[in-house]
Amino acid sequence: MSAVRTIATARRVLTQLRHDPRTIALLLVVPCVLMTLLKYMFDGEPAVFDHTGAPLLGIFPLIVMFLITSVATLRERTSGTLERLLTMPLAKLDLLLGYALAFGLLALVQALVVFGLTLGPLGLTVAGPTWLLFLVALANGLLGTALGLFVSAFAATEFQAVQFLPAFILPQFLLCGLFASRDSMAPVLRWISDVLPLSYAVEAMNRLTAESGVSSLIVRDLFILAGCAVLALALGAATLRRRSA
Repeated sequence: MSAVRTIATARRVLTQLRHDPRTIALLLVVPCVLMTLLKYMFDGEPAVFDHTGAPLLGIFPLIVMFLITSVATLRERTSGTLERLLTMPLAKLDLLLGYALAFGLLALVQALVVFGLTLGPLGLTVAGPTWLLFLVALANGLLGTALGLFVSAFAATEFQAVQFLPAFILPQFLLCGLFASRDSMAPVLRWISDVLPLSYAVEAMNRLTAESGVSSLIVRDLFILAGCAVLALALGAATLRRRSA
């Protein structure tokens, strides 16, 4: 591994994205619009917005970062850029960490923007510390980045990469406990939800909505999210090929 090569890779990716206004709009504008719509859907019921807004504050960035990362990485593969880079003295982990660093910085900017809007003008109220809420939201964005890097290895076209969104993310969305308590689900579905990272993201957000202070369960959920992101990056490195299929 080389920190110089990792940073150079991240700089190249960020330079490319800077010249792609549609991606920047998807990254920053869409989550803000969705949170604003949610706020005014429950305009007369602020308690409902407080209850649902916190979990979605983490879910929306995860979905957007998953979509952007998987499509952008696949574009590098299909254009031959990735294969040319891997013929150079560049370790696969250098390359993957460079991508993760670039998209991780974007996830940080996205979390700051959406977090500032939601707790500021939109008036989301939570019982727990807001800094921990931000950390969980950021962890969700980083998890979406890592998952996007991982699944891009299994897609041959950008359309296939988009298809992974309903196949890979929507089942987690349904089973994460946002719509129904995980304890009330059928045993098989509850067991499946226990191994899905989005379940722990929603669980942490719900605890921050209802509980003041920092509980050990919230810290546990945060570490699980971080561990899932690291695991996805490791799997992405394992599936990264030096030659295109």
